[in-house]
Amino acid sequence: MLGVQLRAGNGKAKELLPLGLSAAEDAPHEVPIMVPQAVIQEESVTDDALMSRVRDGDVQALAPLFDRHNAALLNFYLRTTGNRASSEDLVQDVFVRILKYRRTYRPGSRFLTWMYHIARHARVDYLRKRRGEIEWDDAYAAPVLPGDPAESAQHRRCLALALQRLPDDKREVLVLSRFQGLRYDAIGQLLKCEPGAVKVRVHRAMRELREHFHQIAQGQIAQGQIAQGQNVKGEKL
Repeated sequence: MLGVQLRAGNGKAKELLPLGLSAAEDAPHEVPIMVPQAVIQEESVTDDALMSRVRDGDVQALAPLFDRHNAALLNFYLRTTGNRASSEDLVQDVFVRILKYRRTYRPGSRFLTWMYHIARHARVDYLRKRRGEIEWDDAYAAPVLPGDPAESAQHRRCLALALQRLPDDKREVLVLSRFQGLRYDAIGQLLKCEPGAVKVRVHRAMRELREHFHQIAQGQIAQGQIAQGQNVKGEKL
C-alpha cells in the first residue's frame, strides 16, 4: 500500500494519506517507487518538475504539491459546493486521484490545468453520489480589504449568498477565473471552448453575481434599518 505524508498550511504533518494503491499492481516493474534522500526544496522546484517526479514513481514529491495547492483547492470547493466538510473530503480525493492517474500527466504541460481537470471530475462524482445530502453554508466567500469587521462580515455573507444563487455552470467559471486566478485559455481547456467564449461567460456570470449581491445587500440594509425602528420608505439604497 502506498502512502504519502501531506502537510497542512501550518507546517504540521497530517496523517499518512492511504492511497489504496499497491506498488506491485500499480507501478510497472521498470519504474521503482523511489524515496528521495534529500528534502525537496519547494521554492526552487516547479510544479511541473515535482509532478514529473510523481509520475515517475517518486510519490514523496506529492507532499510539496499538496502544500502549495491544498488551500486553493479548498477555496474552490467551498465556493462551488458551499460545504466545508465536503470540500475537505474533495481536496483529499483530488490528491488521491493525482497519484492514481499520475501517468496521464504530460511533463511540460500546465500542472494547474491538469489538477483542476481532476478537481472538476471529483466534484461531479462526489455530488452525484450525495445528491440532496449536502447543505450549503456561507463559511467561505472572498477575502475583503481590512476595515470594519462588521462590514467585512456582512460583505462576505452577501457574497456567499449571491454565489449560491448563481447556476452551477456560471458559479464554476466565475470561481475559476476571479477567485482561483486561472487564465481564460486554461479555463477554455477545462471547458473545451475558446478563450473568447470563456471571457463572455465570465462577464455574464459577473453581471448576474453583481445583481444578486446588490439585491441581497439592499435587503439586509433595509432589514437592519427596520429593526432599529427607522423608516426606509423612499430611501435610495
